[in-house]
Amino acid sequence: MEGLVIKNTGSDYIVRSPQGDFPCKVKGNFRIRGIKSTNPVAVGDRVVFDPDGGYITDVCDRRNYIVRRPTNLSKQLHIIAANIDQSLLIVTVKEPVTATTFIDRFLASSEAYGIPAVIVFNKTDLLDSEELEYLDALEYLYRSIGYGTLRLSALHGDGLSSLRALLSGKISLLSGNSGVGKSTIINGILPGANARTGDISSSHHKGMHTTTFSEMYELDHGTYIIDTPGIKGFGTVNMAADEISHYFPEIFRTGRNCRFSNCTHTGEPGCAVLSALENHLIARSRYESYISMRSDIGESKYR
Repeated sequence: MEGLVIKNTGSDYIVRSPQGDFPCKVKGNFRIRGIKSTNPVAVGDRVVFDPDGGYITDVCDRRNYIVRRPTNLSKQLHIIAANIDQSLLIVTVKEPVTATTFIDRFLASSEAYGIPAVIVFNKTDLLDSEELEYLDALEYLYRSIGYGTLRLSALHGDGLSSLRALLSGKISLLSGNSGVGKSTIINGILPGANARTGDISSSHHKGMHTTTFSEMYELDHGTYIIDTPGIKGFGTVNMAADEISHYFPEIFRTGRNCRFSNCTHTGEPGCAVLSALENHLIARSRYESYISMRSDIGESKYR
């Protein structure tokens, strides 16, 4: 029987089919079948399973997937979700602060796996005038590159109707640091989901984990959202150093005008990217994220 993986709690899965939802595990021989990841099955996968025995026996071909580097560095990658139409990165300017490096790594990962990305700025009700100016600058930066953005105050319901319209008819991944309000957003657009919400650590001003597993929610027929555990960072999984510039659209476009076709944009003469950086045509934060990702190659870094 074929079904859709809607929930993952470690080694246990819930598979949905026209006959209902079934708890399943992965066959041991399937788990080590040359799949170099911490989780051979992910939320969003179409799978073949045995409803009587409760085992997943095969994974159907994936349209796409998105990964991060796991904290267990003995494995190559961790698949966050599969078969996604768009990824939504939930970002907060405060409580907690989302670093631009984290934003850029997420966007680069989405680019690498062919998944359109949107940045959703939540908790706008907390911002003073100076912080709103910073938010204006962030939106201007990422929109100028070509990314969609949206502002929310999920706690007060502001912007949720626009978010519902953005989600309609798609399978969307919701991701972000712990504490940015993913669960509050889900509860706002899907009453009855009862996604757990948490507080911000008063000592570190960071979110505390409330979601400990990935889960898919159905909003309407054909409209799904995938909630993921709060994550710390994205490693350069399956990326070669000379490919990373491809996942920064403005650097890739500008790099076509470099003197050398194999320019790394780190000091070569005639580098169009360094010239654009000097003339403020490429944001310093984006360039620093690019350099940071290049420095990860071959190293055991997570952030």
